[in-house]
Amino acid sequence: MPRLADPDPNAIPDDVRDFLSALPPDPLVKMLAHSAGTVQLFIQLARAQFTSLELPARSRELVILTVAEYAECEFVAAQHRPMAEAAGVDQVTREIISRRDPDHPALSPYDRAVIRFVAEVVRRPRVSDDLFEQVRQVLTEREIVEVLQVTGYYWSFGRVCTVLDVEITEVYSDGSVSAGDADRAD
Repeated sequence: MPRLADPDPNAIPDDVRDFLSALPPDPLVKMLAHSAGTVQLFIQLARAQFTSLELPARSRELVILTVAEYAECEFVAAQHRPMAEAAGVDQVTREIISRRDPDHPALSPYDRAVIRFVAEVVRRPRVSDDLFEQVRQVLTEREIVEVLQVTGYYWSFGRVCTVLDVEITEVYSDGSVSAGDADRAD
């Protein structure tokens, strides 16, 4: 059960309520609406993560699944497993991420570097020079910054979900996940 009740719709400014009414119903969006001054910007930043990055969609989904795993956020993982599959992240790679085995030999050098980098960013404030050099070998400078931005966004997103116990939904999935089917990270 969520830790916060849905916000009072009458307390949300009309322009924000209109913006939110155009979105699919989602318990996370309702939680975000408690901060009426930032909810639109937060959602617009999410859209930018899908429309304005140089980082390929497959790489973005590797990042998101890795953040979800290391931030222990089942909501994000459940939402993005189908998206990751659609973006070309195969089942073996998804399982390796969920097992937290970034050095697995089945991973390509690219996947290994990206997954290790993101896992380390989630766990610590700095990454080693060696790991950073590995990432520089596979990502452009712009892509490195985009990976950091996606990581930070989904870490924040994940903490809203885990701290407030947001219910897992299938709003953005292919229907393979429902609130009753997935284990929640507590």
